[in-house]
Amino acid sequence: MSLANRSLVSLDDLSNEEIEAVFSLASDMSADITNQRHVCQGMIMASLFFEPSTRTRLSFEAAMHRLGGTVITAMDVGATSLAKGESVADMARVVGSYADIIVIRHPWEGAAKVVAEYAGVPVINAGDGGHEHPTQTLLDLYTIKMERNTIKGLRIALWGDLKYGRTVHSLACALARFGATILFRPAPGLELPDHISRKLSTEYKGQIKKLDITEQSGEERLFAVDAVYAPPSSPHQLAMMPDIGLEVELEGGVDALYVTRAQKERHASGTDRDGGKKKYPVVDRRLLKGKEFKQTLVMHPLPRVDELAREVDADPRSLYFKQAARGVPVRMALMSLLLGTIPEPAAQPSESFSRKVEYPHYSRDIGVRCRNPKCVALNEPGYIGAEFQIINGKPLTLRCVYCEHETFPRYIASTEWHNGTVEAKRYHSADSHMARKIRPENLIAFDSEGEAQSLGFKPSRYNRWSVSE
Repeated sequence: MSLANRSLVSLDDLSNEEIEAVFSLASDMSADITNQRHVCQGMIMASLFFEPSTRTRLSFEAAMHRLGGTVITAMDVGATSLAKGESVADMARVVGSYADIIVIRHPWEGAAKVVAEYAGVPVINAGDGGHEHPTQTLLDLYTIKMERNTIKGLRIALWGDLKYGRTVHSLACALARFGATILFRPAPGLELPDHISRKLSTEYKGQIKKLDITEQSGEERLFAVDAVYAPPSSPHQLAMMPDIGLEVELEGGVDALYVTRAQKERHASGTDRDGGKKKYPVVDRRLLKGKEFKQTLVMHPLPRVDELAREVDADPRSLYFKQAARGVPVRMALMSLLLGTIPEPAAQPSESFSRKVEYPHYSRDIGVRCRNPKCVALNEPGYIGAEFQIINGKPLTLRCVYCEHETFPRYIASTEWHNGTVEAKRYHSADSHMARKIRPENLIAFDSEGEAQSLGFKPSRYNRWSVSE
């Protein structure tokens, strides 16, 4: 399938084969980067960066200039009509009439999805809050592939702020798609969010297991792994952990160590900020002396603060500056393909990406809403309704289509109330057998009894206990 006229909001928008096609074109362009000015000549890229950025913004703008196009830009929300109350959707419609492609970074999670729905031109997500950063993930994967020739079967460690780091959230899912084993080494209190862990285990068909750091051997465990994801080809290895299995896993070496800084601008509590400052793990020469890191690629999306010691800059294993430089050809390739200005290259055969599970859709003007305060649906409720995927029935689990945060409604009802008579409007406990009887298209979900009652629903005999009790 052609990438022309499509958007990249999430890496899930691309198949593995399409990712390989981007990599193939990026390699071709990198080999002759100064002679690509004909590719997008006469085209305009709108660069909308409403959060601070150096590498991402400049690499996108450099990429468009390298392709022969031009750039229009907005970097400060206070200097745009958004500060006057304009909606993201209206802004998208207007900017889409000015440019051929839009690159946007926004603090609201899901904002890039809204822009893609309304702009009428290809849109690239350059980071939406703590949600995703798909083009950073593309250049991360590209770097690993260039250095190791493959991703499948590698052991990749993700280090630092795994809770708020959008690069980590995108990369973890991408590595799972390509068959890597993932080792999670978080800072205290900044562990991988549960909804990302569930996504890895339920949709990528591997296994993820939490480990007890205190039981890991070693006089002072510098590489304290708290969870491991094993791909479908090797889930049996997790059965042995954490006692022997982790040591066996690490004896094989860590192929890449992906370091991230504390995302202090997203930390929601004093606990997060304090933990990130006082106990944040540091990658330095001492750590890299470990035998498991002998051949390890040291990577970082940058900027760094104190989590990656400058003493390792000269180490041949350190790739973060080369990694950043590769962002230009990768973004050149991506924009060329989305704009349809260059034939799509034949990619190397790759295992198909089969995660695209078609979950039932839930959308209501009443009832439950996303609870993530950074979600675009909460910040612009006037035209963005509550939309979810029903990813589980027991417990009832709804995933926001914009930010992917999960919510677990406590009460449910059906739109089928005996021909719609008010007297028959009843709500039930979400953990009762009624959750399995109500069809998705008829489901109404509530966070509280008060919410259901305010809409005229009355409690049923299934509103306070589950069928198993």
